[in-house]
Amino acid sequence: MQFTSAEITGLLGSYLWPFFRIAALVMAAPIFSSNFVSVRSRLLIALALTIVIVPTIPNVAPAVEPLSGAGLLIVTHQILIGVCMGFMMQLLFNAFIIAGQIIAMQMGLGFASMVDPQNGVTVPVISQFYLIFISLVFISLNGHLILIQVLSESFVSLPVLATGLPYTSFRDIVAQASWMYAAGVIIALPAIGSLMMVNLSFGILSRAAPQISPFSIGFPMTIILGFAIIFVTLPNVSSHLVIMTEQLLQLTSSLVHPDG
Repeated sequence: MQFTSAEITGLLGSYLWPFFRIAALVMAAPIFSSNFVSVRSRLLIALALTIVIVPTIPNVAPAVEPLSGAGLLIVTHQILIGVCMGFMMQLLFNAFIIAGQIIAMQMGLGFASMVDPQNGVTVPVISQFYLIFISLVFISLNGHLILIQVLSESFVSLPVLATGLPYTSFRDIVAQASWMYAAGVIIALPAIGSLMMVNLSFGILSRAAPQISPFSIGFPMTIILGFAIIFVTLPNVSSHLVIMTEQLLQLTSSLVHPDG
């Protein structure tokens, strides 16, 4: 069998350029990008997804030499698209980490911290608990499969070209940082209000009975009541995850649909 250089270039480009977008998303998306997932495993996942997704994509390879300047520009755009899609989903998980940090500070457990295996940074134990919980819920709801579906559809709405994402998409991504903090406050709001009432009650008690030390009673009671509030509000966390996942997936879909 004989292959021309154009056929080899087309076959190489049809899998190479989508691989960069898929690999960038796998390296940046939550769960896939966790530190306990090795780089070799991520590359194998990206390669498997490329083999599965590419045959379903129409007209994936432009007539450009992979090692030319235009080819390197296309590679750069594909990496940016994948990283932006993964970063959008990272905002969802970071919102729950922020909520856990707020609750831990209100409970007085801000000093109790551990290393987050996903991001490799030190976070309060409450944040780590929320992160593990929503990761399990996210997987049980097939959120990772929906993310892969959005990735596959992005090759249709935003094909492999030298243009890449419009500048307005980067502006929208930066604007979602405020959404992350607002979502974290919304998740932690019941605990914030409840623990504020608890602290207010102990403040009144210390004024009414000065002989009672608020530090010897208030601190352990705040921690115990904080855990009780987390237990009561935990079912609502999954509903917040479903709603916010839908919002982020819609934003991610609009990110790769420049025409709206």
